[in-house]
Amino acid sequence: MKKAWLKLVSAAAVGLIALSALAQEYPIKPIKLIVPFPPGGTSDVMGRMVNDELGKILKQPVIVENVGGAGGVVGTERASKAAADGYTIIQTGVGQNAVAHGLDANLKYNSNTDFIHLTQVHSGPNVLLVHPSLPFKTLKDLVDYAKANPGKLDYGYTHASSGHMAMELFKQTAGVFLTGIPYRGGGPMMTDLLGGTIKIMFINQDVALQHVKAGKLRPLAVTSVKRNALYPDVPSIAESGYKGFESLSWSGLSIQKGTPPAVVEKLEAAMVQVLSSPAIKQRLESQGFVVPTLGSKAYTAFVASEIPRWTKVIKTAGITAQ
Repeated sequence: MKKAWLKLVSAAAVGLIALSALAQEYPIKPIKLIVPFPPGGTSDVMGRMVNDELGKILKQPVIVENVGGAGGVVGTERASKAAADGYTIIQTGVGQNAVAHGLDANLKYNSNTDFIHLTQVHSGPNVLLVHPSLPFKTLKDLVDYAKANPGKLDYGYTHASSGHMAMELFKQTAGVFLTGIPYRGGGPMMTDLLGGTIKIMFINQDVALQHVKAGKLRPLAVTSVKRNALYPDVPSIAESGYKGFESLSWSGLSIQKGTPPAVVEKLEAAMVQVLSSPAIKQRLESQGFVVPTLGSKAYTAFVASEIPRWTKVIKTAGITAQ
């Protein structure tokens, strides 16, 4: 019995030594960061913002690979099947890791169980924009008109985007009926809003800013609980009579379940170091983004809370996958 116990202790010690050695050696080759969206969008910008700094800390290149499709689902599914060795990191986010679960009950990955979430990278609100031809100066003006004229106001949306989710949550919360006009991309939708073809939409705060500053669009509210630093004079929906309303665009970095704990710890520590950098924080905040509470524990809990939240909104609205 004593010999068996000694063997167990010895095996455990060997395992700890091996993990320690792995952590010291890792990484010994370049790391791939899968961004599950095409180049150029907010998600891509977030991924590329951290990859160089992460590479400097880990002393290996971190190479961004864009794998677009199905609102982030294609790239996320591919990443979920990669080897759990620390050499394929995945950018996780609201669309592919929360909204997607509400759209497809047969999704081929589970954001709660197939990934180890390292840390959140950013969060930011959407802004409710209206064309200047509309007389509305406040959110109340819009709601009052919509209730008196159900269906007469149209809005643009791209399917299952954070802006789409913000609008569905707003309609359900405010009890208004607006007519949705679907778009295949944010560019054509913004062109039509600027031209007055559509009158209203929610969109990420960083994308909206140039048009607001130019006076081409009017912001009525932001979807964070508190006001956003880029829009200090624009109230939040929560402070406009809908207490607790919040709808955020967010992203983070995650790794496959089964990745050795020593590697996970090293990656988490490196990411926290990256996002604690004053230069990175300033860059994020200058675009209206918020650096959330850092670390795996906080991000894991946040992802888990977002899935049932958006699933409820999606089911209530009757939205399905496309």
